[in-house]
Amino acid sequence: MGARQRFWTGLCLLLAPIAGLWAQQPYFVDGYHGGIYGHYPLWVTSFMLDHLDKQPAWRVGLEIEPETWDTVRLKDPAGYARLRQWSTDPRLDFTNPTYAQPYLYNISGESIIRQFAYGMARYRRHFPDIRFTTYAVEEPCFTSSLPQLLRQFGFDYAVLKCPNTCWGGYTRAHGGAFLNWVGPDGTGILTVPRYANEALEQNSTWQTTAWANTSSYWKSCFDAGISNPVGMCYQDAGWDKGPWLGGGNELPNGVRYSTWTEYFKAVAPGQPAPDWRLSQEDLLVNLMWGSQVLQQIAQQVRTAENKMIQAEKIAAMAYIERGFVPDSSRMDEAWRTLMLAQHHDSWIVPYNRLHKGQTWAQAIRQWTDSSIAAAEDIIAAADAAYAVVAPDRQAPGFVRVYNTLAAPRTDLVQVALPAAMGQLRVLDSRGQLIPSRQQRTALGQQLEFKAAVQGFGYATYRLAAGSGSQAPHKGVQFDAEGNCILENDMYRIVLDRKQGGTIRSLKAKFAGQQEFAAQQGTYRMGEIAGHFYEEGRLHSSKDHPAVFRILRDNALSTLVEIKGQINGHPFVQQLALEAGQQRIDMDLRIDWKGNVGIGEYRQQERWTDNRRAFTDDRYKLKVMFPVDFAGGKVFKDAPFDVTESRLEDTHFGQWDQIKNNVVLHWLDLYDAGGQRGLAVLTDHTGSYAQGSDFPLSLTAQYSGKGLWGMDYSITGPLHIRYALIPHRGNWLEADIAGHSNAWNEPLVARYHRQLDVHDRQLVRLPGGPLEISALHLDQGQLKLRLYNAQPNASNVRLSLNFPLRALRAVQLNGADLGEVALTKKKQQEAAFDVKIPPYGIQTFLINP
Repeated sequence: MGARQRFWTGLCLLLAPIAGLWAQQPYFVDGYHGGIYGHYPLWVTSFMLDHLDKQPAWRVGLEIEPETWDTVRLKDPAGYARLRQWSTDPRLDFTNPTYAQPYLYNISGESIIRQFAYGMARYRRHFPDIRFTTYAVEEPCFTSSLPQLLRQFGFDYAVLKCPNTCWGGYTRAHGGAFLNWVGPDGTGILTVPRYANEALEQNSTWQTTAWANTSSYWKSCFDAGISNPVGMCYQDAGWDKGPWLGGGNELPNGVRYSTWTEYFKAVAPGQPAPDWRLSQEDLLVNLMWGSQVLQQIAQQVRTAENKMIQAEKIAAMAYIERGFVPDSSRMDEAWRTLMLAQHHDSWIVPYNRLHKGQTWAQAIRQWTDSSIAAAEDIIAAADAAYAVVAPDRQAPGFVRVYNTLAAPRTDLVQVALPAAMGQLRVLDSRGQLIPSRQQRTALGQQLEFKAAVQGFGYATYRLAAGSGSQAPHKGVQFDAEGNCILENDMYRIVLDRKQGGTIRSLKAKFAGQQEFAAQQGTYRMGEIAGHFYEEGRLHSSKDHPAVFRILRDNALSTLVEIKGQINGHPFVQQLALEAGQQRIDMDLRIDWKGNVGIGEYRQQERWTDNRRAFTDDRYKLKVMFPVDFAGGKVFKDAPFDVTESRLEDTHFGQWDQIKNNVVLHWLDLYDAGGQRGLAVLTDHTGSYAQGSDFPLSLTAQYSGKGLWGMDYSITGPLHIRYALIPHRGNWLEADIAGHSNAWNEPLVARYHRQLDVHDRQLVRLPGGPLEISALHLDQGQLKLRLYNAQPNASNVRLSLNFPLRALRAVQLNGADLGEVALTKKKQQEAAFDVKIPPYGIQTFLINP
């Protein structure tokens, strides 16, 4: 643009919004969504800028994957150069800089932070002066804790509308022109909601009424007292319509184009913005939960998330003590491939072709495999940094066990040994004999023992010749009916042979021998059941007797295999108990004999109908957990949040009646009257079913037609892991979040030929729900992030047990919050006070 054109454009920008405030004036935000992985033909850049040159009244919001600009720079250098000039023009508004546009609610809080951090950094490589002011998206890419994250990344505003792409859901209609969206930690951000009057579009299953310029929508807004309402449509990059409502200075209904940032700055001042504590259940989202392809994607992403966080933490330990510096380029690439696997298209269109000959699902497996391999290599390299040359010729070797959590732990570990090893004993750093078990497996020699490790650090164990100390043990027995009885210091469990190995009784010794499994009613705990619509009937694992096999039975652990069938399809489930462990681990595999239909009914080609076969999880195959207490509240975790469910039930069968029944890491059914509960952990983001007439259940399998008419078929065995935690008190008192963290970040044990025998705790936190969300090396400094995983403020003293020069508190965008006062306790130990609000996060930069 020339200087004169820029002057008149700027003047229009200043005057037009102000003039609109003196009367009823509707606004519309146009823009583009996509990217090189989603959709972004290379002609789009110049096409968009040409229209901006020709149409001074037009505005564009951009939600484009950051890597797109690498490709545009290479293949359309002229368009790229023009865009760099335009990048700071107020008529362009970059509204979602995340690396791969994830849905957010379905991934970990730490993953969300990396999506923003890596995405914003990539954007600024191309557009150094860009500022991110408003968060707005085309699809429901939201989560309840977003206000805290956005404000720490420097955003001022947020938008809860996604009017033209609601295939995967929408937000709850609430409020008027503006509101103050308050997150669980108390942080607020000025927000344009999906108005209370913004209805779902009639005869559509993917739009709200704000998607187009209709007089009926504007009238409903004016009638609701919204004088300056706004609509929105982010077009898919590749649509060649140009301005969505047409060009020119006069649009139908007197609408004016605006960017979101312009709209907030011009219209919001002086307007009421009441607080809204948005619950995760106000995000009315639904995906193809239970479908095999989505289930496997979610498992792959979860495994990679866990591995990446543990790799960073163990590398940080080795850096502090041994000066180990991980390969930053490989770590960055591992995060990149994980973030791409979290792309919203990964989850909603997994069968779509990403590139020629490869679907999203196929690419995700490659991406997550690459991330996991990199994480494992970094852990191995960090562990190797501890190796010493000083010979102890008497010892056959050593085992180092790393704890990446803040809480001290005593958990069972397995470690691979060299093939030539004889029988060994395990001694801790004080020379105390530790009960152990050694066996040969298909993977080689395995040593198993109970390791006790302080919070965030490691313990070292010395191996010696001789057999491990074990008292006689017989934890598994069978009664006269062939029922399998498992018993250890924590539980007495009875598995019903005649009813498919379901749990007849589950008594917790630590809870006064209370019974947790339902003793009456239609359903059985651990029952696997679903509606096979081709036959028009329900089938259950309890319909056929089970066969039991004892795989392990010793003082350390018990493992029983349950074999049965569901409608002729064989399943194998393993139940594992560990001494002193409250968690009951389950591993389920079903070897489907073919692509059998499972769900409410056979979905025909009319997949866009409001009524849908793939939404009501009562009909899908599920694992059921009826309990021996009435009623109960459901609590479930979300990224940097825990939600108390307000749902009477999770049942729905229509697009316009979506309920949020998503389970991220765990959910808990709590009986306030009896002061006890049952928590369920899951190895992947999915869904659950529950209601007054239906027991808490995890969704396991759907098979049939789904979104875009695709056949979400069964192509192989079902394999999922889950865990049960009966408990006293509520989820906070029972530390369910801590149990979940320990399940996702297990102790890491490694064999060494030579090693210094000592234990270390590098970060000391008092007992409680404060978590180490991340600790990793970042440009020569250690970045420590804490998360207060409870509904109460946290005020504790944290100790860093290593030398450091300075400590500063920072925001997520790196903004400095000042130096933190340190209290030197010892020569190599410093402490500082930490105050974090409920469900809040705080990041610190450590100069060692």
